[in-house]
Amino acid sequence: MDIKDRYYSMPEICKYLGISRDTALRWIVTKNMPAHKIGKNWKFKISEIDEWVNKGQAEE
Repeated sequence: MDIKDRYYSMPEICKYLGISRDTALRWIVTKNMPAHKIGKNWKFKISEIDEWVNKGQAEE
């Protein structure tokens, strides 16, 4: 399994993108940031996040 195929936690994705938790939550709601709710936790795939960013979706 490729390491990029694992799910990343909210703190990991915030560090990866250099954003706050509040920004990540706002982007999930308003910009369709790819995220998966597993129980009470948000999880992210780096490959999905990279594709989303490369399409220009992360611009403020």
